[in-house]
Amino acid sequence: MLETPPLMLPEFSVLQARLALCSREEAEAALARPQRTLSDLAALLSPAADHLLGEMAAASARITRQRFGRVIQLYAPLYLSSYCSNRCLYCGFSADNEIPRRALSLAEAEAEAAILEQRGFAHLLLVSGEAPAKMDVDFLAALAARLRGRFASVSIEVQPLATAEYARLFAAGITGVAVYQETYDREIYATLHPAGLKRDFARRLDTPARAATAGMREVGIGALLGLSDWRAEGLALGLHLAWLRKNFWRTGLTVSFPRLRPAPGQFKPLQPVGEAELSRLLFALRLFDPDVGLVLSTREEERYRNGMVGLGPTRYSAGSCTVPGGYGGYDEAGGAAGEQFAVGDLRSLDEVAAMIRQRGFDPVRKDWDPVFQEIATTDKELKEDFAHG
Repeated sequence: MLETPPLMLPEFSVLQARLALCSREEAEAALARPQRTLSDLAALLSPAADHLLGEMAAASARITRQRFGRVIQLYAPLYLSSYCSNRCLYCGFSADNEIPRRALSLAEAEAEAAILEQRGFAHLLLVSGEAPAKMDVDFLAALAARLRGRFASVSIEVQPLATAEYARLFAAGITGVAVYQETYDREIYATLHPAGLKRDFARRLDTPARAATAGMREVGIGALLGLSDWRAEGLALGLHLAWLRKNFWRTGLTVSFPRLRPAPGQFKPLQPVGEAELSRLLFALRLFDPDVGLVLSTREEERYRNGMVGLGPTRYSAGSCTVPGGYGGYDEAGGAAGEQFAVGDLRSLDEVAAMIRQRGFDPVRKDWDPVFQEIATTDKELKEDFAHG
């Protein structure tokens, strides 16, 4: 199987310079177009579009309804190991942090999955720190074989793997891969990753392509917001997304928007990102790529996640725990030692599903196809609702 040549992105400073050149007229023209280019994405992310938040929310909601209907898919992360060989300054699992560490056995991981299955989850995301000696491909393949047929989809968010390793996991029953670049700013990336395999920016950047080459049905990308300029991160995400769309058109693509949360190590955001900025990113990516799945996780607070239903996200996590083995012995209200980060929305699957239904949408726990429906809420109402929170 041939390896895909690596994606070549412009320097981060070039992206920032392009954003600075955008005019108010370009931003308004970009919003008005039925289809949008990378230049339009830059305009919508630029300071020239700061006055268009309400209009972008309405347009994003309309496109999301047209492409995905009223459905929002629900999933849960299942943490397998908190061991990590990297020393990422921002991560609770960093090898430098003195936290309780645990790697689940196959039986323990299957028991955790059974708890989530009993709670009604059909989509799992298997997560681990990046320590191959503690959580390798053999383990993941064996676990996938045990879970196969019990869930609509099982995806992974683990250390970057080779194409052949992804192909093996796909054959075992893993259908999706999520891998976040963390930041597309090479200088900041080098500073934040002083040691470990993750220090290799180019290898990590090429990981989504390797997963898609291996046949994975879905690949997810994202940037950890709070590490660098959010506008340039958004434009880099758009470039990465467009390149993957062009070269792997059979692969389903998603984008996540994780913001830094309190975590062991007490790392503080270098460039804090507020809810308005997070919303701009999400709306702009929806307007740029109408068919991409947009993920809003339990990193965000309950209030914000409630308000974003219908405006762009197509996938919500629920009832999340970021501690290995946590579902079998974790007090959701009280947190737990050794978590990767503090969860913002502590509600259960049933509570999140009920909220989504109350807002006129359909929480789904199985595979689904986009339903094309005409949006019922007017653009004016959406603009006013979003403007007033």
